[in-house]
Amino acid sequence: MGFDRFSPPHDQGSSHGKSRIIREAYFEDPIYVPLVRRAYECWTELEAESGTTLFRRTGGLCYGPAAGELVSGARRSAELHGVAHESLDAAALRARFPAFVIEDDWVGVLESRAGILDPERAISAAIDVARRHGASVRTGEPVLRWRQEGEGVVVETAEGSYRAGQLVLSAGMWIGELVRELNLPLVVQRNAVYWFEPRGDAALFAPDRFPVFLGDLSPELMLYGFPDTGDGVKVALHHFGPPVSPDAIDRTVGAAEIDHLRGLLQRYLPAANGPLRATGVCTYTNLPDEHFLIDRHPQASCVWIASPCSGHGFKFSSAIGELLADLLTTGRAGFDLAPFAIGRFGARKAL
Repeated sequence: MGFDRFSPPHDQGSSHGKSRIIREAYFEDPIYVPLVRRAYECWTELEAESGTTLFRRTGGLCYGPAAGELVSGARRSAELHGVAHESLDAAALRARFPAFVIEDDWVGVLESRAGILDPERAISAAIDVARRHGASVRTGEPVLRWRQEGEGVVVETAEGSYRAGQLVLSAGMWIGELVRELNLPLVVQRNAVYWFEPRGDAALFAPDRFPVFLGDLSPELMLYGFPDTGDGVKVALHHFGPPVSPDAIDRTVGAAEIDHLRGLLQRYLPAANGPLRATGVCTYTNLPDEHFLIDRHPQASCVWIASPCSGHGFKFSSAIGELLADLLTTGRAGFDLAPFAIGRFGARKAL
């Protein structure tokens, strides 16, 4: 049985906006590469079982200073795990992708298998398949609290109480409210996203010519985006927004935010700086090290906490769902979860 306070797919968290990047040359840390490879397989399996197309291959480009976190990290993961990729200097980047303004000392890592996941379709397909296999999905039913009782748990929602042998808490930006006793160092961040109509040659942004991308513009300023698949060129800044309360998020993107983003486009991606088609707001649930949290509750062995977020979690969700199901049914996971342990924040395991 699954609970959601809204009716997924919805736009109240981190799993909406028509597109999410999936990539293997993972600049954040090479430890994620085996997990994302399994996610590719799981997304393919879900496509086959649901009869729905969820993934579009476009290639993926990381560019910026050679010694910067983005390019050096992407190259490290690609080389360590044998990810198919090309290394491009500034001249090659300009020739291959003329929409970008590239500084003379910038380089790029271009991987061939990266592309776009459709989050709304993916969530709908996953829920439909789960129901087909006997799952009960309770939507519009917020979980208020839970408690361990005997060898199981009791979950209280706005509609009633439910007993179960095991529980997974994966509530996005509300996860901190469900495990207040752990005082986890979670920070919810508001991030604006934008869709622009291309200016000039729209073919520059066609999915067969323009990859999903991440650009290391300067320290602490990373631009990412997508080709135009019919809604305009989608762009946003990664980890660039104020901390917010989950229940008090301003979902209006203001004129100052738009002007700031337009200024960056004019300098680095001017052909995308046409009429603004739409804006949106996405939330990140960040941990200090920006890694995931996947571990047992320190005081309740039948409860798992899953906060695979920090702004880069959706692409993994198919594999993480499988991983959690395996943990609950067999007690084993096919991946090393030590980097995602709760103990790194000082929470102690139950004796």
